[in-house]
Amino acid sequence: MLAEEQAALRWVATLVARGAPQEELFAAVAEEVGRLLSVASVAIGRYESDGTMTIVATWGRLGDRFPVGGRWTLGGKNLVTIVLETGRPARIDSYADASGSVGAAVREEGIGSGVGTPIIVEGRLWGVMTVLTKGEPLAPDTEERLANFTELMATAIANSESRAALGVLADEQAALRRVATLVARGLPPTEIFAALAEEVGRLLSIAGTRILRYEADGTATVIGGWSESVEVPLELEVGARLVLEGESLSALVFRTGRPARIDSYAAAAGPLSEPLQRAGVRAAAGAPIIVEGRLWGVMTAGSTKPEPLPSGTELRLAEFTELVATAIANAESRAGLARLADEQAALRRVATLVAHEAPPEELFAVVTEEVGRLLSVDYAHLGRYESDGTTMTIVAGWGRTGGDPIAPRGGPRWSLGGKNVSTLVFQTGRAARIDGFADASGPLGVAARDDKVGSGVGTPVIVEGRLWGVMSTHLSLGRPLAADTEARLASFTELVATAIANAESGAQLIASRARIAAAADETRRRIERDLHDGIQQRLVSLQLQMRAVQTAVPPQLGELERDLSRVAEGLASAFDELREISRGIHPAILSEGGLGPALRTLARRSAVPVELDLHADRRLPERVEVAAYYVVSEALTNAAKHAHASVVKVEVDTHDAILQLAIRDDGLGGADPSKGSGLVGLSDRIEALGGTLQVTSPAGSGTTLLIEVPLEGQSSAVASEP
Repeated sequence: MLAEEQAALRWVATLVARGAPQEELFAAVAEEVGRLLSVASVAIGRYESDGTMTIVATWGRLGDRFPVGGRWTLGGKNLVTIVLETGRPARIDSYADASGSVGAAVREEGIGSGVGTPIIVEGRLWGVMTVLTKGEPLAPDTEERLANFTELMATAIANSESRAALGVLADEQAALRRVATLVARGLPPTEIFAALAEEVGRLLSIAGTRILRYEADGTATVIGGWSESVEVPLELEVGARLVLEGESLSALVFRTGRPARIDSYAAAAGPLSEPLQRAGVRAAAGAPIIVEGRLWGVMTAGSTKPEPLPSGTELRLAEFTELVATAIANAESRAGLARLADEQAALRRVATLVAHEAPPEELFAVVTEEVGRLLSVDYAHLGRYESDGTTMTIVAGWGRTGGDPIAPRGGPRWSLGGKNVSTLVFQTGRAARIDGFADASGPLGVAARDDKVGSGVGTPVIVEGRLWGVMSTHLSLGRPLAADTEARLASFTELVATAIANAESGAQLIASRARIAAAADETRRRIERDLHDGIQQRLVSLQLQMRAVQTAVPPQLGELERDLSRVAEGLASAFDELREISRGIHPAILSEGGLGPALRTLARRSAVPVELDLHADRRLPERVEVAAYYVVSEALTNAAKHAHASVVKVEVDTHDAILQLAIRDDGLGGADPSKGSGLVGLSDRIEALGGTLQVTSPAGSGTTLLIEVPLEGQSSAVASEP
């Protein structure tokens, strides 16, 4: 018996040393033990993590009842359950009271007694070898003799598992290297996701894999996947949007942020369970994708095999999700840099318009379009809150398809109220967001809902501490706006606020200048009227009285008559001087005849020859005529007193509702308005009318004044005769 046993052990040891496949080794051991111990049946089982046992080898009469690959639920009184619970050899000399599925099956086969010995592989309970007989109880040393074989089996299993682990590790490392290469090459995330899903599927020998991205609205989007033989349910096609409900893997990982597994979909609940069951998926595992500390998505692997996924599947998935996270972080960094560059370019374009003091309507249109295109939204609007506190005027709108759906339909002016972005910003003075317009209300909310707007964000435009308006962006249904939309909008609204403040300050300055110029003109007219109606009339009266006195002086008083004549001449001279002063204050001919006659009078009185080229054949607004007159008057005075010019050319024309006035002399040049010349006041007068005055005066080349004044919007009244 000892010789036979040693021979059997040598044969098994030879198989172990040769590295025979496990199934061959298990079958050989079962047969050697059965023949050596002369028993009815031998079975070798592997304990599974779910409380079951898988038959890996059998010999003898019970082979049909316990076929290889069969799975048995443990529990009750039977050898395999006792060995599992104790980790030690066990013996049953009578199966009369055996229980559990295994115990009942053995009893039905008429087995009288049996012995089971644990198979311990590297310190852990791997499985059990059992021998069964229908006759007398097995010999007392059966456990010990079996132990010799289970030790050899444990060695073979350990070696085999080590080789398998090395093979798996090599395959895994190769797959990881391939994916890492794709990541390092900076390929688009979609290509990396597709390649990664296939690598994981083939490595784990499973039916299919999916990569999902969690969205801000509590859903998940399928962005990558692979399947070799299973028909993918429509609900899991790439691009599909899943609701995170029930006990689906994506929902479990989303709620916990940790790996999860489902060992059986038979009782799984949730909208995805039925499609997966139809596709034949029985078990699945998932691992979270963590990108820079945040839960970004999940990678799942599904199996159609009857046995559960191997333990540790989640951990193996996690090794790949780290590469996914790296690829996503790299892609997001590149996208972030590109987005930042685009944003800075857009901000520079808007800032340039602000610096150049572009008209508000041009700036509003440009900044609204820049915001719409930069944020990839469907619509963008800039609205101004009105002083009545109940309405808002849309001052600029942009639509991706070329149209603005709101402004044309309801006009630029809208009533505030209800639930909508513009009203929320008006009520709070802070940024506002609406991610669902199903319950939107008020005219603006209803219009957005009718146009199938799904989400909107508005940011206040604060001008010098007051709420001026709102910049809003909208996306259509099913597309939530990014979480940083409010912050990105704020950069543009600050520039808009600066432009509005500048425009309002400029408008206030122009209005102030206009008021000053109007007040000065009115003062001149009043002085001119006072001189004409008062002092001048009194001087005329005194002159007449003096002439009457002269005629009444007797001839013998010739000296008195001469004295009176000198006084009369002095009165006449004073009258002429006063009349000249009156003309300088506000020439009557300007009020009576207009700009052309007034300029001709200036030319005749000028100390420097003047060449006139006048093409203004109609009366102009009074403010424009007065401003042009004094510019020419000041220029002629400067040409005579400072430029030493020999000729001055004055050209007047009206073109496209603009007065164009050019004054050129051939004098010394070198005039510099910044040094406080009389041109500064003239420039203020022209700018008060919304016009421009340009001075060109190179040294030695004369001086040129170019003036343009818009005629539209100016007062149409002309000066009346004093």
